[in-house]
Amino acid sequence: MTTTATAAITPPLTPSSTLPKPLTITPTGSALGAVVEGIDLSRPLSAAHFHKLTQAWQAHHVLIFKGQRLSDAQLFDAITYFGDVFRPPGHIPVLATNDQGFTPDIVKVSNVKGGYTGNGELSAHVDHHWTPRPSKASALYARQIPTSGGDTHWYNLNLGWENLSPDTQRAIESLSLITYNPFVNRDASRPLYREPNNPPKGEAHPHPLVTTHPESGKRLLFLGEATEVEIPELDYASGRALIEELRAHLFTPQHRYEHRWEVGDVVLWDNRATAHYRSAFDENQVRDMRRVSLAGGRPL
Repeated sequence: MTTTATAAITPPLTPSSTLPKPLTITPTGSALGAVVEGIDLSRPLSAAHFHKLTQAWQAHHVLIFKGQRLSDAQLFDAITYFGDVFRPPGHIPVLATNDQGFTPDIVKVSNVKGGYTGNGELSAHVDHHWTPRPSKASALYARQIPTSGGDTHWYNLNLGWENLSPDTQRAIESLSLITYNPFVNRDASRPLYREPNNPPKGEAHPHPLVTTHPESGKRLLFLGEATEVEIPELDYASGRALIEELRAHLFTPQHRYEHRWEVGDVVLWDNRATAHYRSAFDENQVRDMRRVSLAGGRPL
């Protein structure tokens, strides 16, 4: 009986430079945020990678994906792994809502023709804070950036809560907050706290001033830096003084991560746990981004 030797089939060697990089998630060292490498968002996410990303996102609130090259459709597909796209009620305007009440799923955040937000400074804010169901999250993709300025800072609303004194926490944890819509009557006076003789702008949708994250259970100081607000349970003087105190406490470097954009960055932030700010930049330079926001729910 004759036996025939069978040679093992050896796959061709792959140059080390083309091997997939392992997934790494590295905290920024600031109050929030982690840098993600080894993920190509133009390709489907594996279940294992998605699980690791969601764990890191819950822990750090902001994920920074480096070196991406995406079409609008690829950006949309990647971000909607994390939830359904945000579509506000047609009668409640938000950024990029047109006269017919339609808001695009992908918003052109840019100072070029057809874009939104221009080149000026934007105070720290929570996206869609004034709607009945603010968005869960947003992602911003950098296609072109200025040589300086246009940086984004994120603030940790959980850390802001935790760093309050126990007496202040007890005093505010049952209060509600109305954030008035900055896209209604845009030419009207906009104080930082609604004055008694200043009629409300648009519908009022009170949310807790101190919210609870629906997944992590963390407490959050759910407040923007310069939007017009009101605490219904307090008189004007008391409410205004409290909001000034809380804003001075929250919007400080100890609660902040400062991001200097690079082309190809995709930053995904938890809109329930953060507020974000943008610095101004030269109007003669281009800052061209794309944003996708995810549907949320009523704050707890």
